[in-house]
Amino acid sequence: MSETPTIVLVHGAFADGASWAPVTLRLLDQGYKVLVPPVFNRSLSGDSAYIKSFVEQIDGPVILAGHSYGGAVITVAGVADNVVGLVYVSGYALEEGESLGQLQGGFPDSELAANLAYSPYPIESGEPGTDVSVNIDAFPAVFAAGVNTDKAKVLAVSQRPLSAIAFGEPASVAAWKTKPGWGIVSSADRTINPDVERFGYTRAGLRKVIEIDAPHLVMQTHSAEVATFITDAIAELG
Repeated sequence: MSETPTIVLVHGAFADGASWAPVTLRLLDQGYKVLVPPVFNRSLSGDSAYIKSFVEQIDGPVILAGHSYGGAVITVAGVADNVVGLVYVSGYALEEGESLGQLQGGFPDSELAANLAYSPYPIESGEPGTDVSVNIDAFPAVFAAGVNTDKAKVLAVSQRPLSAIAFGEPASVAAWKTKPGWGIVSSADRTINPDVERFGYTRAGLRKVIEIDAPHLVMQTHSAEVATFITDAIAELG
């Protein structure tokens, strides 16, 4: 590839762009162009449309890396013409027509399921929506296991909820059918059953899958390995 792709890092539910911070810094220090857009966590279709639009305004090729729910987002947004590769990090590689709930439903629940909180949010027309978040007390152990205790406390109270709508909304397309992909399984994940990650990656026929003995926020605890995995994927593109 004559032009080095811009790396777009897509965060997941119950987090924001800061969840990628250690990886972002490593990639910037290596001279890569990196962008970390917000994901609003309102719906899979809306979030994917936003990221796709964001990507399409970048000059040149783009490699998308999605963490957790961000994996579902890049599965749909990755059909943008200038996307040249997909990197899943503890993520959902959905099939076309499949929802998060359907993919998860085929496997035993992780610890997250018993530690969720639900709250209404207003919608201008119609019934209120429902926001889903991680119980603050459980957040450090379940979602931010392995992360510095003080940082985990901050992440817990600044988490970005996910609309319940997103769990049941099917993916309109699966970009991995036409774009090369790579995947990281967090084998000590307590937020997503690691078998969900393994199954999705195998079904998608990703070029390379590695397992790291890491928690869900592997970008925080193993930033060097994640950054290297992304840059290795770029190298494979030639």
